[in-house]
Amino acid sequence: MSRHIATLDIHLEPADSHRLASLCGPFDDNIKQIERRMGVEIIYRNNHFQVVGKGNVSQVVVELLKQLYVETQPVRGQKVVDLTPDQVHLAIQQCHMLEQNDDETPDAIPYGKEVNIKTKRGMVKPRSPNQAQYINNIVVHDITFGIGPAGTGKTYLAVAAAVDALERQDVRRILLTRPAVEAGEKLGFLPGDLSQKVDPYLRPLYDALFEMLGFERVEKLIERNVIEIAPLAYMRGRTLNDAFIILDEAQNTTVEQMKMFLTRIGFNSKAVVTGDITQIDLPRNVKSGLRHSIEVLSGVDGLSFNFFQSTDVVRHPVVARIVQAYEKFEQQKAVAESKPADREESSS
Repeated sequence: MSRHIATLDIHLEPADSHRLASLCGPFDDNIKQIERRMGVEIIYRNNHFQVVGKGNVSQVVVELLKQLYVETQPVRGQKVVDLTPDQVHLAIQQCHMLEQNDDETPDAIPYGKEVNIKTKRGMVKPRSPNQAQYINNIVVHDITFGIGPAGTGKTYLAVAAAVDALERQDVRRILLTRPAVEAGEKLGFLPGDLSQKVDPYLRPLYDALFEMLGFERVEKLIERNVIEIAPLAYMRGRTLNDAFIILDEAQNTTVEQMKMFLTRIGFNSKAVVTGDITQIDLPRNVKSGLRHSIEVLSGVDGLSFNFFQSTDVVRHPVVARIVQAYEKFEQQKAVAESKPADREESSS
């Protein structure tokens, strides 16, 4: 990558003081965030912007400013859209990924060709190449695995895809399931009916549903069993037709449970399995069904595996750094633990 200093000029059209104010943010907070995160200097007067930075970073920032300016455009005669710090953060993160992946892989989804998911509350767009590939795989494949650290959008995008399929009447119901490891899958001692027993374990899925459909509609759909909540232990013996099934926290399934779940899939059904193999809560002598499925099913037709990295985290920037720190610690720990074994083999 070239390291020379590049100065690029851009005029954002059409010139609109309200849209420009939204782009820059209060007290130029958005511009300052871009400068700090991308390592550039931005000078502007009215709709003329000048970007000074190293290598191709200036060009990336110019495209970022264009993209964010488009986001401020009023929709259907409404007022100018105010950019939030989250929108700016996510756009910057996507630019970082494009900058680091100049050599696009053949399997990557071309920019602008990503599958967007429509819900009643708005459009859900992928925020990284991996997320775009994940959504595309959900659409194309019958069973999709989303594996990676917290904050990468695995569960949220799966729920969005399920809501979209239900709204378009591609499926007749949504089924949410999750292993209740903390309760040992024995939920009978908990108060309330089946749904209330499992609610604490399915809260992230509920939160995503409430955001996309609204609380009242979700409650009505649950009452009509259009949205069904079922603990993994209660899935045995069922065949699920015309359904969109999401298995969350799949790293806490056993090998037998994972096989049981995958063989429940019926006609005209889709399944998404999400999990993080670095956060397994099973006893040490029990192998994770998610980890085992990666080894066994990687070559099976109709299935896709999507692996997210810390760079795909779409929460606060510090979350990505936390994930990276844990990954580094685990790698150093593995190396340290392997050294005594190496010494014993050499001495023998």
